[in-house]
Amino acid sequence: MLNIPQLLATELSLRLAQVEAALVLLSEGATVPFIARYRKERTGEMTEVQLRQLLDRHTYLTELEERKATILNAIAEQGKLTEELKTRIETCLQKNELEDLYLPYRPKRRTRAAIAREKGLEPLADWIQSLNRPNAPAGSLEQEATKYIAPDKGVNSAEDALKGAADILAEAVSEQADLRAYLRNYLVKSGLLTSRIKPDHPEGSTKFEMYRHYQISVKEVAPHNFLALLRGENEGILTLELTFDQDFVLQYLATETLRTKAAPIRQFYQDMLKDAFNRLMKTSLISAVMSDQKAWADEESIKTFEANLRELLLASPAGMKPTLGVDPGFRTGCKVVAIGETGKFLEYQAIFPHQSENQRQQAARTLAGMIQKHKIELIAIGNGTAGRETDTFVGEVLQTLEQKPIKVMVNESGASIYSASPVAIAEFPDLDVTVRGAISIARRLQDPLAELVKIDRNPSGLGSISMMWIRSA
Repeated sequence: MLNIPQLLATELSLRLAQVEAALVLLSEGATVPFIARYRKERTGEMTEVQLRQLLDRHTYLTELEERKATILNAIAEQGKLTEELKTRIETCLQKNELEDLYLPYRPKRRTRAAIAREKGLEPLADWIQSLNRPNAPAGSLEQEATKYIAPDKGVNSAEDALKGAADILAEAVSEQADLRAYLRNYLVKSGLLTSRIKPDHPEGSTKFEMYRHYQISVKEVAPHNFLALLRGENEGILTLELTFDQDFVLQYLATETLRTKAAPIRQFYQDMLKDAFNRLMKTSLISAVMSDQKAWADEESIKTFEANLRELLLASPAGMKPTLGVDPGFRTGCKVVAIGETGKFLEYQAIFPHQSENQRQQAARTLAGMIQKHKIELIAIGNGTAGRETDTFVGEVLQTLEQKPIKVMVNESGASIYSASPVAIAEFPDLDVTVRGAISIARRLQDPLAELVKIDRNPSGLGSISMMWIRSA
């Protein structure tokens, strides 16, 4: 079996002593933050990134070793464990490759190959396989197949016998680990993801319009695009396919499998290989590729979420100054609140600068009055619907003032969620949800971290794909 500590040290470019010390601490229940902060002397100054990589890879390899033990026992009980197979299993480093090695020995449901064996057709399959050699003696498939006609077993003709033999050979080909590994890699490198919106969804009626006629290679698809495609498929809006050059695949299988020059045997094998791929390999290989791609997209989305969250929460605070918070809107108007240096609510007004000229002038007077009354130094404008138009309007108002506050466009994602949350209700039990949302926008400019930590993690505005991953976690 694998020497996991030594392998981890090699893969992560660490000293063996560092790896062993970190693994001991982790086995004792210490967390990554604790080890990185308080046990640096034992791990040789390993960072939290190195520790997390070590933990993830150690977990993967431990699960792999446990699975290897199960597989080795299962194959040994069948009496089919050779030294070569044992070595390949013990040195395997990937779960996909391990399952491919186990595939020929896995307990199966009653397949077509199993039924053919029950009919006594395995010797015929072995005979045909023996002809697949460069210098094999000539042989008639039909003539040999007539020896296996057995109406009582359901073999009524030579054609039935040959079909059964082909099923046995097809299953054997489909279970070859080397062939599956190559084809899986080929699908990743050369496959294309193609999506279409189903006909019962008219143009412009879904949020997946960009995927109505969409095609991109598997190796080039962005994580958020891939997760969006899966989401559209799961919601029944998109049809998603992984397409590829099937002729190339069949040619590859023929090149790797065919050895004879005899035309009848070659034709038999070509037909058998086509059936083996379409019936026994294609679906499982595509599923494996899609599963691996989803795992990769999930991991990348976590990294994006982490980076965005860090940037959002660690944004520099503008300071505890009197602030105006503006929650923009067209039809329902802009909700404006004034808060003091400590974030205390002072006043609320609704203005309508985007409807008529009279209302725009009235809105300007109201806004200017609030700025002067509360000696506002900062103005936070939400970046949602009507945000740019409201920013222009506020700029026009500021031009008329001698003391001009600093206006800043603020990310308002999650403000509406906060406004209806138990936290907001406890803070402002007597205020309407619209007022609470505007207060949140204003406070985000004063001290982003203090305000954003109040919002539930799902709607914090860090990307719908990242949020989709979190909801499914």
